[in-house]
Amino acid sequence: MGEQPIYSTRAHVFQIDPNTKKNWLPTSKHAVTVSYFYDSTRNVYRIISLDGTKAIINSTISPNMTFTKTSQKFGQWADSRANTVYGLGFSTEHHLSKFAEKFAEYKEAARLAKEKSQEKMEMATSPSQESPAGELSSPLTPVTPPMENINGTDEICDTTPNSDARPEPAQNALAFAHSPAMTKHWEAELEALKGNNAKLTAALLESTANVKQWKQQLAAYQEEAERLHKRVTELECQSNQTPVIKSQKTELNQTIEELEATLRDKEEEMEKLKEELENMNDLMEQKDTLTQKLEETELRSRVLEEQLAGAEQRLEENQEEQENFRKSLRTLLELLDGKIFELTELRDTLARLIEEAS
Repeated sequence: MGEQPIYSTRAHVFQIDPNTKKNWLPTSKHAVTVSYFYDSTRNVYRIISLDGTKAIINSTISPNMTFTKTSQKFGQWADSRANTVYGLGFSTEHHLSKFAEKFAEYKEAARLAKEKSQEKMEMATSPSQESPAGELSSPLTPVTPPMENINGTDEICDTTPNSDARPEPAQNALAFAHSPAMTKHWEAELEALKGNNAKLTAALLESTANVKQWKQQLAAYQEEAERLHKRVTELECQSNQTPVIKSQKTELNQTIEELEATLRDKEEEMEKLKEELENMNDLMEQKDTLTQKLEETELRSRVLEEQLAGAEQRLEENQEEQENFRKSLRTLLELLDGKIFELTELRDTLARLIEEAS
């Protein structure tokens, strides 16, 4: 039947920046179709997405993969074969949850398919338990070899010292009569050795499978640690926004100082004008104009004071958010330390097992 699509959805596709390992790079300009495919011939599940004729996702699902929801509409998974991390942005949270459910379902199916494949391989390599027909001796049973000379001919050597006489015809006939029996005996020995070799091969394959399973568990822990590192990096990026807020506050303070200086200048001008108005009644109209300007300046001053109060309130909120970020960061660091400690214990256990096996 070949490879057939079994589930499709639409999403924006991203890949992690291979240089920084932090930023996301969009691989599609708009939402594209992302599909799960099943290859019945090889019993393999894949995630494939095309942007026109270009394949922007071609990821084979393996049992050690993990799909992680990083927000309400965004999820990601790491593909060690492609040496990258894929990210998908969905239009709704429902679409993200549905895609995650399908990922878990097909991941479990891939795990079961892999276990069945390993069982078939073990059955194919296991030796036959039936004994060969006829009289067979144990591989450890000592067998008297046929009497051959150094050149490998079938002539029987004379074991009597200083004997120059040739064997009698009756003795030659007896030696040739026993040759087929000895040949069968050696064939039985060879079959027994082959059986033992097959058993040793099966034991070696089983130990190799156990080592592969441990490696997969270690890879899963490493992926979890990498995900925690990425989360810590995101929180650090968010905490790095604090200097921007401080810079905005500094700019606002400078603007307020400039406006206050301007206000003081205006007040000085008004004082001068008031002194002139006391001496010159003809400048009353100018006084009214300047009074109006003063009122406008006071209004602007009140507006600026309100802006300053809003800026201070935003600053307090940002400081609270920063404190929350720091708490989250400390929690994640503690979790990361625990995972690293578990990985260290697992590594020591694997090292001890390898030393005991050797």
